[in-house]
Amino acid sequence: LGRGGDQAAVKRGERMVLYGGRSNAVEKRTRVRARVISHALRDLMRASDKILIMGHRMPDMDAVGAAIGVLKMAQIAKKDGYIVLGEENPGIARLMAEVRRQESLAKWIISPEQAMQIAGDRSLVVLVDTHKPSMVEEPKVLELASRVVIVDHHRRGEEFLRDAMLVYLEPYASSTCELVTELLQYFDENVVLQPFEATALLAGISVDTKSFSLRTGARTFEAASFLRRHGADMSLVQNMLKEDLDHFRGKMEIIRGAYVHQDRIAIARAEPGRKYPQLLIAQAADALLGISNIQASFVIAERLDGGVGISARSLGQMNVQVIMERLGGGGHLTNAAVRLDVPVEEAEMLLLGVLEEISEKKGLSE
Repeated sequence: LGRGGDQAAVKRGERMVLYGGRSNAVEKRTRVRARVISHALRDLMRASDKILIMGHRMPDMDAVGAAIGVLKMAQIAKKDGYIVLGEENPGIARLMAEVRRQESLAKWIISPEQAMQIAGDRSLVVLVDTHKPSMVEEPKVLELASRVVIVDHHRRGEEFLRDAMLVYLEPYASSTCELVTELLQYFDENVVLQPFEATALLAGISVDTKSFSLRTGARTFEAASFLRRHGADMSLVQNMLKEDLDHFRGKMEIIRGAYVHQDRIAIARAEPGRKYPQLLIAQAADALLGISNIQASFVIAERLDGGVGISARSLGQMNVQVIMERLGGGGHLTNAAVRLDVPVEEAEMLLLGVLEEISEKKGLSE
């Protein structure tokens, strides 16, 4: 169920072999679980001395927006909350520029080194937008703190933090910001968000749903409505999502070399030697989905942090999570990725090999 249901998981030695997974996770109609988790999180926060909030490395709008939402919960619980943020990336540059203008927020952002000094036995670590220990901003913080809470919307992978006190993992949700917004509504009866806090949460939802066009359920719009009532500024969201000319040109460079595989898969491989931000690779994969008759897209390019990134996107008929997991990555049914330490050409051959292998076994939708 942590992977969306409709699947069987068979353990062979240390590896997990997964079968099925054709359908998307079904949205839950009741909010009972959200209320129970919210109250449990409130009690945990009150019993802790400091709250450390961490997303994944190279955070995106969803991770930062969700962290700001959890920081608000810590403040309502009258506890010191800190957002652990390491290296910034171009994807959140505009959002972070706005955060720094908000003095009440900026002072609670700390580096991973500072987090390691603060973390202790009575500290609570809240992980947002990831459940993999290897992907968090600073894995050592998890060892220093005895209490960990996970709030995530990614499908559960093989790697998982085993000893978390509270796990709120809902693959049906559009974004972690949607989950955090619901938790906030039940956290306190009289919760009042500042307009920028609401805007940051709405920005996270907007990015992960491609402006409410993908993976949106009724609860996504209900969360957005709550944020709008608290002053979320949609024009500021759009401004934060704008890209500069160099970024746009880079995306077009990648897309220029795209070709169609098996009549329904778009694959683009960037030129070897050119390095691109992970966000740009992901946006190029999103853009390729706009081509008619294309059900899935894969973009392969060298990343700024070394290695080669593959971003995978689909419209729902094909499970790209399973394909990326074969290569050591993961993600969602419609949105997944992997990082490989091989040349671009070899990464392309590995991807094509997996696509051929799955195609021979009853089709790519499995």
